[in-house]
Formats: sequence, structure tokens, C-alpha cells
Amino acid sequence: MQLPPITEIGKLRKRLGLTQTQLADRAKVSQSLVARLEAGTVDPRYSKVAKIFSALDDLKGKEVTARQIMTTEVVGIQNTASIEYAVSKMKKYNVSQMPVLDGDNVLGSFSERSILDLISRGFDAKSFSKEEVKGHMEDAFPTVKPDTPLTLVSALLEHNTAVLVQEHGKNTGIITKADLLKMVHR
Repeated sequence: MQLPPITEIGKLRKRLGLTQTQLADRAKVSQSLVARLEAGTVDPRYSKVAKIFSALDDLKGKEVTARQIMTTEVVGIQNTASIEYAVSKMKKYNVSQMPVLDGDNVLGSFSERSILDLISRGFDAKSFSKEEVKGHMEDAFPTVKPDTPLTLVSALLEHNTAVLVQEHGKNTGIITKADLLKMVHR
């Protein structure tokens, strides 16, 4: 049997949303062996590598997807709402960013960063709090389908504060960096 290159172990593990420890447990090898293989600092025995690839192969098709990590309650704000209302909604739902909507259509996003930017530019909080969100919104969050792999979602979150999950044109979930951190501690 021809095994894939050892350099694929880390890529496959991450695509499946596994920690090194989880992979080691499934393959019945030590976590340090997995770490050294991924770092390229060990020349392993064939039987150990075969166990690891066998464990990874058993998990194929069980790749972590957006659907598995998304928060299903999408807290959004209508574009005509006041900044004051947006802030109260963010506090109520304990979110730091949300999509800005016109009906069900996503126009942009609004976040704590939007508010901090206004304050840092010298705007008076009392005066801008009555303004509409649409005048201070940021770019819309990128959207993905529910079956989008975790690797793509995490790449999008490197440059965005959130990713919307849409199915049949409807917002079905949202993924933030906090949701990714939950993956580390499951």
C-alpha cells in the first residue's frame, strides 16, 4: 500500500478539525510523534505512519464544516436603526459585530470597532448615537454555505470578524473567531 507523503498529516488533521492529541488517540500513537511528524523532525517507522493515515482515512467525510460550528441565531440590525439601538442590541445578545440588513438582504456590518472609530475621530457619542447605522457600517461579512470546510472558514476569519452562513439565500448562521476558539476546547 502506498501512503501519502508525511507532510500531508498536518493538513489532513487540520481539515478534519482535530488536535494533535485527538489524532494521536485515534491512531493509538503518542501526541509527540504526531507533532514531530508534522514538524518533519523524525523519520518514523512505516507501521506508525500507517496507523496515523488509517485513522485519518477513517475520518474522511467527517470533515468539520460551517454547519457544525456556526451559531444559529444570527443577530442583525436594520440599516435604518439608530446606533444607540444597535449598541443596546449588541449588549443584550453579547455580540461584538452583526450584519446590517435591509429587510433580509445583507448590506454591510456594524461592530464595536465602528463605534470606537467614531469616538477616536472625535465624534461626540451623544450626537452620533441617534444617527442611522447605515451611515457608519463596514463591509458585509463574507458568506459561505453550510457544508464549507473549517479550513476555508478559518482562512476567511483571518481577515474578517465574522462569516455568515447562508442556505437558499437565507442567513442560517454566523461564525466568529470566538466560535473557532471553541473548536480548540471541545
